[in-house]
Amino acid sequence: MDHSHMDHGGMDMSAHRCNMNMLFTWNTENLCIVFRWWHISGTVSLIFSLLAVVALGAAYEALRSATRRYETFVDKRAEELPNGTVTERTPFLWSGRNQVEVSKRAHVIKALLYAAQTFYAFMLMLLFMTYNGWVMIAVTVGAFVGYLVFGNSTSATKDGACH
Repeated sequence: MDHSHMDHGGMDMSAHRCNMNMLFTWNTENLCIVFRWWHISGTVSLIFSLLAVVALGAAYEALRSATRRYETFVDKRAEELPNGTVTERTPFLWSGRNQVEVSKRAHVIKALLYAAQTFYAFMLMLLFMTYNGWVMIAVTVGAFVGYLVFGNSTSATKDGACH
């Protein structure tokens, strides 16, 4: 049906639209990355967006690395703590707390870090699901750079399907 003769009531028909591709493409025309406001309007915005996606992918690996370091720190501290009262003062262990209380607090912090990683992983998945080849490559390059910089103490195999 041709609706070109209809009055659109002052709507700005020149506003950008977001293509929602369900098939693989290299086309960047009307590409929006996850949000409507993240719209690719030309070569410069494409390059900056791809660099941002690489940085996001690398930052995910940084978060995973920080979580592993925190878990190692907590495990070491738990081994050093007596089952009774703690007399040492650190950012995560306060005077007068016993090992069980410290362990509960550490578990809450680890749960928050796990939730942040899960959210982050699904956001990266949404980036990949633009089905745009350039964005897919940027996500992969970000994972590569992140692992190169932050993954020196990690196995190269992933233990989760998405995160």
